[in-house]
Amino acid sequence: MSTDSIADEIKFAYWVPNVSGGLVTSTIEQRTDWGYDYNIKLAQTAENNGFEYALSQVRYEASYGAEYQHESTSFSLALLLATQRLKVIAAVHPGLWHPAVLAKLGATADHLSKGRFAINVVSGWFKDEFTHLGEPWLEHDERYRRSGEFLEVIRKIWTEDNVDYRGDFYRIHDFTLKPKPLNTPERPNPELFQGGNSTAARNNGGRFADWYFSNGKDFDGVTEQIDDLRAVAQAHNRSVKFGLNGFIIARDTEKEARDTLREIVEKANRPAVEGFRDAVQQAGNSTGDKKGMWADSKFEDLVQYNDGFKTQLIGTPEQIAERIVAYKRLGVDLILGGFLHFQEEIEYFGEKVLPLVRELEASQTPAAVL
Repeated sequence: MSTDSIADEIKFAYWVPNVSGGLVTSTIEQRTDWGYDYNIKLAQTAENNGFEYALSQVRYEASYGAEYQHESTSFSLALLLATQRLKVIAAVHPGLWHPAVLAKLGATADHLSKGRFAINVVSGWFKDEFTHLGEPWLEHDERYRRSGEFLEVIRKIWTEDNVDYRGDFYRIHDFTLKPKPLNTPERPNPELFQGGNSTAARNNGGRFADWYFSNGKDFDGVTEQIDDLRAVAQAHNRSVKFGLNGFIIARDTEKEARDTLREIVEKANRPAVEGFRDAVQQAGNSTGDKKGMWADSKFEDLVQYNDGFKTQLIGTPEQIAERIVAYKRLGVDLILGGFLHFQEEIEYFGEKVLPLVRELEASQTPAAVL
């Protein structure tokens, strides 16, 4: 076990609701909004309640309960300009972006935000978004090969001059970007996140990314992914941080939290969940080892469309804090949280859960847990 990850405090991010419909595909009340004004206030609330990161979602057209969407990179910049400390991660699709164009946008956003811009490379799960735009839809492992090149190219452009790159998907000829993003003591370039669950995603994360984002997982699932990720990273003389998605239902009593989960699932928008399931399970099942995203997800899991219920951050503040620190001991560096009622629940988390996490971390020094 790495003592470095134990010594550092676990970090927290939240899903930016820049897509309508909330974070669960259910008719239950969700006190949230996909609009600009709501999200500005939410970002400011989050950074004042212990959240270090926010992740803007990417969807390009209506799908599975998400009728409206704000574009992720422009929305991320708006949030950055309205906050002081929050780091905002924009989700992007290779195949719909050229890495040099995104590198240019990212450098500008990084300067405007004084070094708080990041990207999450999403290799693509929604085939219609590509085919409706006349773009080729690649098979699973080919999409991840393209993402690997995308990550490699964008880091080179951000850190090197006169870049030449000859890949299967991208060709760069003597290209120099100026100004480059800020080089800060925390990071030499904007942080690069790789999302996914498959073996191909883990290989990309270990070889090319700064962070690896996982869908929701229990302890066994997290351990398996971290072991694979570290093995790949070590083989390439690298280290990678691990982020875990979890839908957080923190209530004063466990019964109230479990009743909320039960109501979410009971009121699921069944046609939307089933449509999403049919669209995404081909992604995981199309891999040779069946380890891709959503490959083993049940209907109940998919009501939160990134398997957030699997992480089981559901219960009292004490129960959730203990589980978060248990994930940290396994090597999780960041929790990406989704919420039913974003504004008040992020405040509740910051007031009730986060102080308990910090107390538990302080009591569990490296010497105590080895």
